[in-house]
Amino acid sequence: MSTFAAAASTTSTGEAFQFWVLAVVAVLGALGTVLSKKTVHSALCLAGTMIILAVFYMAQGAYFLGVVQIVVYTGAIMMLFLFVVMLVGITAADSLKETLKGQRWLAAGCGLGFGILLIAGIGNASLDTFAGLGQANAGGNPEGLARLIFTKYVWAFEITGALLITAAVGAMVLTHRERTEARSTQRELSEQRVREGTQVPPLPAPGVYARHNAVDVPGLLPDGTTSDLSVSATLRDRGQIRDVSNEAPGRSRRAGTALGELAGTVGARNAEGGEQVNPVNYLYLAALLFTIGASGVLIRRNAIIVFMCVELMLNACNLAFVTFSRMHGNLDGQIIAFFTMVVAAAEVVVGLAIIVTMFRSRHSASVDDANLMKL
Repeated sequence: MSTFAAAASTTSTGEAFQFWVLAVVAVLGALGTVLSKKTVHSALCLAGTMIILAVFYMAQGAYFLGVVQIVVYTGAIMMLFLFVVMLVGITAADSLKETLKGQRWLAAGCGLGFGILLIAGIGNASLDTFAGLGQANAGGNPEGLARLIFTKYVWAFEITGALLITAAVGAMVLTHRERTEARSTQRELSEQRVREGTQVPPLPAPGVYARHNAVDVPGLLPDGTTSDLSVSATLRDRGQIRDVSNEAPGRSRRAGTALGELAGTVGARNAEGGEQVNPVNYLYLAALLFTIGASGVLIRRNAIIVFMCVELMLNACNLAFVTFSRMHGNLDGQIIAFFTMVVAAAEVVVGLAIIVTMFRSRHSASVDDANLMKL
């Protein structure tokens, strides 16, 4: 029996348990990204899926990509998504009007058929190689990646760097607006508020209640009632204001979160020295996540959620690249995944800039209204 066959027939308890538990959570997060009605919930589900994929990267020996996935991808790109969601506000809901009758059902059927073909192709592929990354990571995973980037892939590295810079400049150009009149000074704004009889002093701050201080809790007036001016009008329209005027200070509850060390000792294993989880399972998971993301692109009409589904598809491709890197015993697949992250970052920057520009012009974030941006 070959090394790969042995790896496919037996799995270690630690890595197998980690895979089957987190894979289910990753799929549920991907489904939440596509099916959530609120854009912010889709963003949080996608962030959870990205963190789980980072754990899978580390479990397969891609330690550098795991850290980049959490710090740069999840930490920076998803925060950019949330920033745009907060900027667009409550009017970013999906349009229920279908341009073509039965468009969503047809798109769901096409996505399901594509997923079946993709999974069937993986099942019938000749995957009889499993070398492991023990030798490739012998001198350290970051050192091995740096050696390849600045030798074999230096030209691709320069091109992706130029692409990222171009995307940043393009985003600034797209979101820049020329001011046609002089900016009002602070004195002029104060005089205008006095003439209009609006709120002359600064608005009250959100409430500080026991150990709780949040923007969704209105401030309490001296008589014990809440002040509507102390909370954002957007949160008030969403119905996300919490009333704590009738609660006693001693009843406030603490909420704590604990992050486990999920990428521990199961990550660095050589195929020659122990049992492995079947690498084909990671490929099946990548195919399933890619199918869910493609279905979301075809079904959803909210441009922000469509971009999130594209990010889900790219993350699925990265998982497949990392898995192939582990199977063939080299770091080339991790290099391709790293370049994919850079391209995805450039795509997000430019795409969100276009969405912000469209929302400023048409107050809509629907892909059906993108043609209204024509000059």
